[in-house]
Amino acid sequence: MLKLKTNILNSLKNVYILIFCVFLFWMSFLDTNSLLIHLELSNEIKKLESQKQYYKSEISRDTNKLKTLKTDFGLEKEAREKYYMKRSNEDIFVIEYYDNINSKQ
Repeated sequence: MLKLKTNILNSLKNVYILIFCVFLFWMSFLDTNSLLIHLELSNEIKKLESQKQYYKSEISRDTNKLKTLKTDFGLEKEAREKYYMKRSNEDIFVIEYYDNINSKQ
């Protein structure tokens, strides 16, 4: 055990090994391109990629919605269902169930 400790101490006394250790520490933690910064940047890239995927799906959903609204049938359906619009000779009855009323409050 004592021999191992002296062996390690002798190797640390070597200038090249000491310089290499300092260089390794510097590049890992203190440099502007350090390991920690690379980890932060890779996490940021993953987060941005997930946002990119979300926005692509939203764009495709909105594109499909626009395609349906460009047709007369789709526009009329949206106006009737969402805004409760009607023709002049029609009556519209909105039926709300008891379960739906409780969930809105």
